[in-house]
Amino acid sequence: MFGKLKEKLMGGAGGGMVIASPVKGKIVPLSDVADPTFAQGILGQGAAVVPAEGRITAPADGTIDVMFDTGHAVSMTTDDGAEVLIHVGLDTVQLKGEHYKACCKAGDKVKTGDTLIEFDPEAIKAAGYDIVTPVIICNSDAYSAVKAADPGPVEAGAPLLTLKK
Repeated sequence: MFGKLKEKLMGGAGGGMVIASPVKGKIVPLSDVADPTFAQGILGQGAAVVPAEGRITAPADGTIDVMFDTGHAVSMTTDDGAEVLIHVGLDTVQLKGEHYKACCKAGDKVKTGDTLIEFDPEAIKAAGYDIVTPVIICNSDAYSAVKAADPGPVEAGAPLLTLKK
């Protein structure tokens, strides 16, 4: 399934590189995220997804740079050089790994659609945390544009961000 999608993604979007949504859910503008570090683009440009399921997948082919011990976040560098941070929830580092399972480690090579993190969205919400998941391009300044897909429903693997050199 992801092979044909990857071909379409890499060849489409007006020649830009596409970062897929790492999770099924609802796209929201990064500026709407209730954490100024993300909302103000301090870490980079991107978008956020409110997850509808508890599985984060690789948004592109690449290499895992950091899998946080708590399993709440992962960063990777795509084969095309984009530095992507996926942060599952806000302030969720405070859960100390509860409700999260890391499915990869630093140095792992991943393909689009590979599972990176499994988590329990309902348990995280019940613990009082927002599960909105920012997807940030940490080296945004390497691109002339980072364009987010329109807000609304999204499937895992569908286009989330388009990066133009």
